[in-house]
Parts: sequence; structure tokens; C-alpha cells
Amino acid sequence: MPKSTIVLDIGKTNAKLALVDAATHAILAIRTTTNAVVTEGLYPHFDVERLWAWILEGLREFALQAEIDCISTTTHGGAAALIDGDDLVMPILDYEYRGPDSIAEAYRPLRGAFWETLSPDLPGGLNVGRQLYWQQETFPSAFGRATTILLYPQYWVWRLTGAKVSEPTMLGCHTDLWNPEAGTFSRLADDQGWSGMVPPRVHPWDTAGTIRPEIAAKTGLPADCRVVAGIHDSNASLLPHILRRRPPFSVISTGTWMIFFAVGGSLADLDPARDCLANVDAFDRAVPSARFMAGREFALLTDDAKVTPSAAEIARILDDKIMALPSFAPGTGPYAFQTGHWSHDPATLSPGEKVAAASLYCALVADTCLRLTGAAGPIVVEGPITRNALFLSALASVVGRPVIARADATGTTEGAALLASGPEGAGPGQPDPEPAPPLPHDVAAYVAAWRAALE
Repeated sequence: MPKSTIVLDIGKTNAKLALVDAATHAILAIRTTTNAVVTEGLYPHFDVERLWAWILEGLREFALQAEIDCISTTTHGGAAALIDGDDLVMPILDYEYRGPDSIAEAYRPLRGAFWETLSPDLPGGLNVGRQLYWQQETFPSAFGRATTILLYPQYWVWRLTGAKVSEPTMLGCHTDLWNPEAGTFSRLADDQGWSGMVPPRVHPWDTAGTIRPEIAAKTGLPADCRVVAGIHDSNASLLPHILRRRPPFSVISTGTWMIFFAVGGSLADLDPARDCLANVDAFDRAVPSARFMAGREFALLTDDAKVTPSAAEIARILDDKIMALPSFAPGTGPYAFQTGHWSHDPATLSPGEKVAAASLYCALVADTCLRLTGAAGPIVVEGPITRNALFLSALASVVGRPVIARADATGTTEGAALLASGPEGAGPGQPDPEPAPPLPHDVAAYVAAWRAALE
């Protein structure tokens, strides 16, 4: 049987378990499930026990297909687990829950300046510091029992191995807990005593431990199957490119969120009011970043229609300047405090026309994010939106630079699989496909009208 790595990839909407060939990094098998939120109990939270049962089932299935040498975990940001001994003291908060907003005014003076953490003030639980402060103030008895704070990939590492570790990509993911340029905990984390609850920091590719004996017995995995420390999902998408490309370039990681990494961009002009931030890459370096909830907004704008717009539908949207104007995910993105609306009645549009307008909308907001981060050079697009040819061509038309769709694998899976061998095992990777062709339409008038409408 081939030596393989298992990648556990938990996104905000879906979770995935992938079996990846250790030598070629080819995906051999994949299992997916929805990432449900439980609304009962103290507050809306992630259903980790349902996910755990699904993970064990997948591990058993993959153990029959390959010789598993390593497991690598990657997850979305904005999630932390409070544990005491062998259990959670409270459920893992769904970061979209707005409960933490109730303490926002008290929290803001404590969180420090943007230029310390390069982390914007975000709603709900998107700042891990805000959710921890809310849990501490709202449930002091339960919070007081916690001895360890684990970020989300490392929670699953602990479930698999019993080892407690932290790593830079999750600590530096808009948590308010980290000073990216100094490489130290923030004043907030020290003042609240949380920094002492975070386990030792290691590289994402360092081995945290081997799987617990009872999991080996349940799944058929070898007892010496190791588990690496794990990585933030968008940083997993970034990792292969920072190993193989020279800056400047940008990587756009897509899913529920569209995350922009401007490698070689500028930290100086980041605007925290426009959802700009610095992420911290796998090598502990601050990377200018921006984001918006493209997957969520696209689904809302299109009524989740799965259609490809015709040339005539695209032409009508452009010629009649039918526009979606941000933002349809309140409180997030570069237009966080504007209310999303259509320039025309969407009830008069065909499904294909809605998809065309939504694709152009995503391209124009993407261009805004790239400009805010000082992005230059080619743009590499990863994830589900690579299947949207109109988005890719529209973005190429708007930015005037190469837009390269890496549709051969999901970027998170490839990047997380690389952790099994570490940076030295990355290899050259697959060659880039041809850049997306610009649209065969002059989009300048549409772009100008869209920007004017925002003014």
C-alpha cells in the first residue's frame, strides 16, 4: 500500500478528510460533511462530537486503503477551545454568534492598538480575544476551570494525540493575542493571563505527537502514526507558493471567505476599518492581508443557483450596468459598514444574470482588497471560485495582471499535506496553467459606474 498522509480540513461550512499520496501529493480519496452549528446550550457552537465520530469513521476507512504515516490538521480561524485536563470546559463558540458584541465597548480599550497586533476590531467572535473576554466575563466559573487555550487545529491535534501545542499561523490570525512584528504575545494576552494558558509554540510541520493508543486500536492506524502541529487553512493555501515563488505575488484563498495574501505587499497602508490585517505565515512573518465573505455573499446574490451565464446574459449585465453593491455580509470586508443592495430589481433578472452580476461583484471587491494590501505581481487563485471562469476573467480585466487559477487541487489540502515532510519536502509542484483570459468586453465603463455608485 502507498505511504500516505491524511489531511483533516475543517472549514466554516464543510469539513473534509483527504487521503494524500506522501510522495506525489496527489489526492487519492476524499470524504466531506457539513460543519453544523449547534444552537442549543450556552451559545451557538461547533458540533465537535459529531465531527469526531465522522473523523474516526474516515480514519478507519483510509487505514484500509493506504499506509498512513502522518495526519495534518487545518481549520478556519476565529475558534479556540478552553480545556481542563481531558475535556472542554465550554463549547467552542461559533464566531458568527453576536453575543460577544455585548462586551465590545469594555473590550476595546483592553485590546490595544491595531499597529501592535495588526488585527482589526471584528464583530461577534472573529477576534479570539473578544470571545475569550466574553466567555471570561459571562461564564466566570467555567472559564476559571480552564487551564489551556488551544486554537482550533491544535484542538484536533490534542484529540488525536493528547499533545498540547500552538503555532504561528493561528496565533496571528486576527486573534488580538499576538504581535506579529515582535513575534510575542500582545499586551492584552499578557494582561489577561491568557498567554500563560497557550501551550508552547512550534512550527506547523513539527510533530506534536503520535496518535493515542485507543485511536490506533479503533481505526487500524499504525501506533506510530504521527500528527503534525497543524496550520490555519488560508495559510495552508499560501504555504506551497511562498516555498516556490519569488515575491511580489498574491494568493487568494477562497471558500466561505475570500482571503488575500499580498506577499511582498505593504503593511504601512493597511486599513483596519476595511477588514485589512496581517496574517502570520508558517515562517512567522507578517503578510499584508484583506478579506471578505465572498462565498457567503455569492450564494445570497444568486439564490445559490448553479448555472453558467450565457454570453448574452453577461453582455446585458455589462451594457445595462446591472450591479450588486456591497456589502451583503454585514460587518465584514472592505465595505463592512455599507448596506448591500442591487442597482436594479433582482426579481427581473434570470438566474444566469444574477450569477454574472455576482461574479463581477466578487471581482470588483477582490480588486479593492488587492489595492488595500499593496499587492503586485501575478495573482494565484485557490479553492472553489476557480471553477468560475467569469470571475477569473473579470478580475484579470480589472487588475491588468496575470490571474492564475490553481484548480488542480484545493490549496488547503495541498498545503496541509506539505507539513508531513516539512518545507524541504515541498518539491517543485505542478506548473502553473495559462492565466485566465481577460473578458472579451470593455469593462472600464462598468467598473467606473460601480466605483462611482460607492462614492
